[in-house]
Amino acid sequence: MSIDSIGPVGVQARILEIQRRFAPAAPVASRSATGNGAAGTGSTTNASFASALAGFLPGADVGSAQAATGPASAFPASTFPGAGEQVVADAKRYLGVPYVWGGTDPAKGLDCSGLVQRVYADLGVDLPRVAADQARAGQPVASLADARPGDLLAFGSPVDHIGIYAGNNTMVVAPKTGDVVKVESIYRTPSAIRHILPDGSAPTAAGFDAALLNPVAASPATGTATVPAAYRSLFEQAGQRYGVAPSLLAAVAHTESNFDPNAVSGAGAVGLMQLMPGTARGLGVDPRDPAQAVDGAARLLAGHLRTYGSVPLALAAYNAGPGSVDRYGGVPPFAETQAYVQRVLDFQKGTTA
Repeated sequence: MSIDSIGPVGVQARILEIQRRFAPAAPVASRSATGNGAAGTGSTTNASFASALAGFLPGADVGSAQAATGPASAFPASTFPGAGEQVVADAKRYLGVPYVWGGTDPAKGLDCSGLVQRVYADLGVDLPRVAADQARAGQPVASLADARPGDLLAFGSPVDHIGIYAGNNTMVVAPKTGDVVKVESIYRTPSAIRHILPDGSAPTAAGFDAALLNPVAASPATGTATVPAAYRSLFEQAGQRYGVAPSLLAAVAHTESNFDPNAVSGAGAVGLMQLMPGTARGLGVDPRDPAQAVDGAARLLAGHLRTYGSVPLALAAYNAGPGSVDRYGGVPPFAETQAYVQRVLDFQKGTTA
């Protein structure tokens, strides 16, 4: 899969488009009473899952606070178009994440400026932490009619709210307490509009270009782990079949079993994708067969992605079960599940732990 074949919108936007064409996967038996991955009971081969993953939890802040003159790092020149659409595509990965005042960790919650900072950090750009400073970054845009996808829309004087322009008079934003990251109509005139990305440039951070635009071939590394060549075609084929990013399937396999098709967890999850026997039966697959396990996991994730419209929430449902996600209105407050979601996302982006 080449960059040219994916097009300017970026892989995540394409995933969302493809997902809309597929019906949800049929209901299946959950991995345990709490979900496919029994949070707190060990969904990997190590019973002390949360302790083993403690080192993968991110710090409180993503990126360092910068002076209000603009981003600390600029993208190099590139002929690849659609950088703004890539910003929007990355922002949509966090749809459904709960609003938490002061939040910068999507596994726990994001506020409006935390979302903006996180999205641009994903693409290799450091932005200030608070909305008022973000509203002075980059270059000014005269009016909403001149805004392009990926631009920042600030509100209030002084600025007290900010979002990411998604086109067609909509923005991706973390609105308020009790709500979630969503795409919503622009309901008032922005007090500032800022264009962050230089024209004609595109994100080249290794975690985004290499791991997302060509996810499996790039063999993203987390620690010393890489995607085994023997499984790459399985992730690619299942991803294309069900509209799930191959990089996401690879990251789940790494996090669940460290690519071990013979892995069996203390909770009874089996194989490369750590499917519980009941889940595997519901999917009609042999969890010990890598091809069948990846196919089943892709169907399961496709259903979760369609239900929640959010990669973090789909991963939380895979780990802790849809019931837990529904009960808490977001990623459940289980240490294991929060660490699991973050580790999968980090591996998918090619982050070295």
